[in-house]
Formats: sequence, structure tokens, C-alpha cells
Amino acid sequence: MRYFGALLFIITCNALHAAAVKPFMVKYRDGYAVADTDTVVRKTSVSAGISYGSDALFFGRTGPIKYPFMSTDLIINTKPGFFVYGSAVKVLGYKPLVDEIDLGGGYYYRLSKKFTGTVSYTRFIFNKEANIIKSSASNDINWKNSFDWKYLKTSATVDYLFGKSYDVFTTISNSKYFESSFNIFNDQDFISVNPSVNLIFGTQNFVQRYAVDHDTRLEVDNIAVVNENGRRARANAKFNMLNYSFKIPLAYNMPHYTLEASYKYSIPVNVEGVLKNRRESFFNFTFYYVFY
Repeated sequence: MRYFGALLFIITCNALHAAAVKPFMVKYRDGYAVADTDTVVRKTSVSAGISYGSDALFFGRTGPIKYPFMSTDLIINTKPGFFVYGSAVKVLGYKPLVDEIDLGGGYYYRLSKKFTGTVSYTRFIFNKEANIIKSSASNDINWKNSFDWKYLKTSATVDYLFGKSYDVFTTISNSKYFESSFNIFNDQDFISVNPSVNLIFGTQNFVQRYAVDHDTRLEVDNIAVVNENGRRARANAKFNMLNYSFKIPLAYNMPHYTLEASYKYSIPVNVEGVLKNRRESFFNFTFYYVFY
């Protein structure tokens, strides 16, 4: 009971606020592909996915212009809970054939029927011509814990990013999973929806680093840096609320595959430095197949 008050506080905060949370598919993380069906396969399996996104979003921040993208993902899960994964990202309409490759691995654990978590490490590898805001980071240590209250699922995720810049993030999410009691085309398919309300706290040194690395794009008129170590840099180093978001993913499910469309409304706050982020809607379409 001594932890009940803290967990209730988290739920109350999430009901009052919102932000962007990381997607999850038999593990996964922020960024690009993978559906929001919060299902973990506790057996040896391979999951392959492909996704389209209307704009690249990174911990509640976007670049100076929209970067629609396509991505592919491959995740290998083992019965004990260990997993490895890789993904490739292509920003549509720009020169690099592949803008980003991510490689990583981790461990899924279940402390009880209601309490689960993952810990993982990801290495980001970017093409030197990549323009997405995420390109200022190269490593991520991720720790996520989730508690299922039956009527609501609460997740708390901590990320430590390091490389060209150093940042710490805390993502809080409340979600509720629903699935249809009826079938569509056969007796094995069903529809699911997993709406969520999310918030992100953290530093934003990666914004300052992005501006320094892309100072040739001054024609955009909102990423110029006058003094790399000045007031804006100091403001970016503060741990603040960064983003609220609301997300509604709708999925068609079969035993081995899922087709999902999702809508997210993002509200950035405490925007410091050089990126003039505003409220924005995001659309994602994902297909993934699971081989048992």
C-alpha cells in the first residue's frame, strides 16, 4: 500500500497532462516503425515491420521542416525475454538512400502479472547527409516499466542519450487497450484500439547540437546559433516538461500480422533554443508480421 499513493499520483498527472510516448511491439521504442499493440510474445519469434510516418518526431521535437519517412524493422525475441532488433529509415524526398540505421538489444521481464518492464541499449548510425533532428544523438539506454491497473495501464520510461550531446528523458503514459468482440472476415481476426495520453520531461541539448551541425540551413531562418554556449544552450540543459500528446492507434489483427493506422496530436512546451516547434498532427501507418 505504501506505493499506491505514488502510482495514483502518476495516474493523476497523466490525466491532467499529455505527451508523446514510445511505440511498442514485442518490445520497442521511440521513433519510427512498430505498432502500438502492446503485446509481448513470450516465445521465440521474429517480427518484421514496415511503416510510414508523416513527420519525424523525437522526444517531442521536430525539425525545421517536415520529414515524412519510411522505415523497416526486424525484432528477434527469445522465450527467456532477451531480444535484438534493427531498423532502417529513409526520409522521403531527400538524397540519402538510407538516412539512419538503428541496432540494439535488451531484456524483457515480468515481476508479476500486472508489472512488466524492459531494459535496452540502442546504437543510432546516421548518414552524414541526414537532416532529421534525431541525428544529433548516437546512443540510447532505455528503461521502461508498466503497471496494468485493469482499467488503465501506466508506463514510466527513462532514457539516457549520449554521443554528440547528452540528454535525460522521462516519459509517462496512460493507455487503455480495447479489442472487438466480433470478427470481420473470419473467426480469427479482430479490431483493436489503444488510445493513450502521454507526457515527456527532459533536457533538450540535442536541439542545440542539431542547430550547430546544420548551420548551413540558415535559409530556414529558425535554426541559426549566435553563441553555442550562450543563454539558449544553458536553457536547453534544464530538465523541463517538453511535450504533451494524445494518440489513437486503430489496428486490424490476425494471428500473425497487424495493420495499424494511428493519429497523434502533439503539443510541445518549453521550446528553447532554435527550433520553433508548434502543435502538430502526426499520421502513421504500420504493417508487421510475426514468425513463430
